[in-house]
Amino acid sequence: MVLMYFISAGFFLLIAVDLSLAQWSGFQQGQDPTRFQQQQSTVLAPQRAVQSLQTSAAFRPTRPVMSPAWVDPWKFQEPGNTQSKRLMQAPVAPLTWHFPVVPEEPQQPDVPFELHVPIPARSIAAQCGESSVHVEVKKDFFGTGQLVNPSFLSLGGCAVVGEDPEAQVLIFEYELQTCGSSLTMTDNELVYTFTLLYTPEALVGTPIVRTDAAAVGIECHYSRLHNVSSNVLIPSWVPFAATKVAEEVLVFSLKLMTDDWMFERPSNQYFLGQFLRVEASVKQYNHVPLRLFVDGCVATAVPDVNSALRYSFIENHGCLVDAELTGSTSSFMRRVQNDKLHFQLESFRFQQSNSALVYITCALKAVVASTPISPENKACSFANGWLSADDNDQVCMCCVSTCGSSWKGQALSDSGLVSEGKATIGPIVVSN
Repeated sequence: MVLMYFISAGFFLLIAVDLSLAQWSGFQQGQDPTRFQQQQSTVLAPQRAVQSLQTSAAFRPTRPVMSPAWVDPWKFQEPGNTQSKRLMQAPVAPLTWHFPVVPEEPQQPDVPFELHVPIPARSIAAQCGESSVHVEVKKDFFGTGQLVNPSFLSLGGCAVVGEDPEAQVLIFEYELQTCGSSLTMTDNELVYTFTLLYTPEALVGTPIVRTDAAAVGIECHYSRLHNVSSNVLIPSWVPFAATKVAEEVLVFSLKLMTDDWMFERPSNQYFLGQFLRVEASVKQYNHVPLRLFVDGCVATAVPDVNSALRYSFIENHGCLVDAELTGSTSSFMRRVQNDKLHFQLESFRFQQSNSALVYITCALKAVVASTPISPENKACSFANGWLSADDNDQVCMCCVSTCGSSWKGQALSDSGLVSEGKATIGPIVVSN
């Protein structure tokens, strides 16, 4: 590269000419400068500089003036910049972009769940007098722990007349012919029917209710075959009502109960190893107090109690022999009410039957509650010895032998027997 400069009055021009090594050598050896100039691309100098050259009379170059060739500015880039240029000019992969994919939630495993159907609460008790009815209603009306507003309850339109704050019980007491009662007459009974109404209103400040309206029927039964008399004096003899079974209606029943004995069991399905909890009861109307006994029970695989495939687990006038025969813990429970008797029986299946069904039929009898416990009127269980559900173990001694006559075809007697009957529950499904 040759640096050439020109000086004129008040102006200094510096021109840089870039010549290759070969060109410069040829020029030094006598090459025609005009030829060299014709081979190059002329670069016009600024107009002001050209005017200075033309008007300067003092400047006379000793050699012909050569116009510099066009210079590529990229040749003066540093090596590093050249490499950057090459990198920038390299092929670039196309940019691809997608919407982010939301990760899937892990699948929840199966959760064991059983829908428990609410069981009607036992929150109402009624006592029928000679001319009036006395009804008590728990404020926990639905058994959910939520107390109802007394103003929402009425007995056929009649309001609550009293309350037991300690027991949380509301009281109704009215004459039989009031509160919208209806009278029905049958061949044997007079029946007064009342309706206990629960009509909730929306919660204060909201449009919602958390309980539904409910209506519960209450009946008072009066036998047409009895003389109406007060029960102020309790007779020491057996009343006429206790010896005229043909004129009485006693209802015997068997029910499967929940484990706490509070409710009737909604399902008849069991598994081996579980206990069947059975409640035997008698429903009495205008009787003197009665006591219920289970004289005998047999289990069969079919509804026919006389089936050849059968298992007798209560016999001999109230001896529950299953524990003694099989080593189970089947037993009578301690009596709580005279008109009911509870026993638990370990579930089983018949080995000679392909069916999982079991039917239980029991012989039940009701005696006057004042009748003493005896070998013929007892409820005994075996647990390292015979024990009585009525706290009189002495009467159970005959369970190892024979306790009186069989219950089959037993006639009424003067021993306090009022009535007897049979009750059956089934089918009960016992699975492995």
